[in-house]
Amino acid sequence: MCELLGMSANVPTDICFSFQGLIQRGGGTGPHKDGWGIVFYEGKGIREFRDPGASVESRIAQLVQCYPIKSCYVISHIRQANVGSVCLENTHPFTRELWGQNWTLAHNGQLKGSEELALGKDLPVGTTDSERAFCWLLAELRCRFSEAPDIQTLSEFLHPRCERLRAMGVCNLLLSNGQWLLAYCSTKLQWITRCAPFGEASLTDADVSVDFAGETTPNDVVTVIATEPLTCNEQWTPMAPGELIAFVDGDPVQRLTV
Repeated sequence: MCELLGMSANVPTDICFSFQGLIQRGGGTGPHKDGWGIVFYEGKGIREFRDPGASVESRIAQLVQCYPIKSCYVISHIRQANVGSVCLENTHPFTRELWGQNWTLAHNGQLKGSEELALGKDLPVGTTDSERAFCWLLAELRCRFSEAPDIQTLSEFLHPRCERLRAMGVCNLLLSNGQWLLAYCSTKLQWITRCAPFGEASLTDADVSVDFAGETTPNDVVTVIATEPLTCNEQWTPMAPGELIAFVDGDPVQRLTV
């Protein structure tokens, strides 16, 4: 299975600390060595880095880890291939244009019968069930809405469709357009919100700690979502199977459950 990492913040923030922990699991402390990727939102644009190799050995991943790209919304993924060969086009996250916005999705799990999902104008480039599910979600959105809905309407529309995907197998996913981040849990997702008073955090997969009090302002709010907790000295909140949470500026603004 793959692992996910997402961030929603109210001020541009770098994700170097969390990303450093994640990439260790891509062939180092974990088996997810079949590619990795990360997307940073910057205004209406995105900075996108992907590599079909193990993240722990990737020079590109080392660059991203050391280069403090600041963003309010980030989605990252490390892959353990199940469906689709190990190649660049099958590496998450996937991005598409919808309503003049860059939409990004990363998925963890396997979906049986994904070839039966009806598609519209958005077609997969690679051969993963994840990318096909993304294209299907976009087709559903294009069919129902002529323009971007508000986050509450969007969440309520997507939740039953995520439930349909969960009925096909395992469907943990992160989705964003740079204005919000949706996290949907099928089996395993955890999240943590860091805000004042900030403290020290230590990575589980590397001998690295950071005192966020020296890196932030009292008004900062940063939420990190991950498959497994990335730190060993903080309290992460597990999501329930079938739960969808919409984060805006670091805050959970909508929570839907079954």
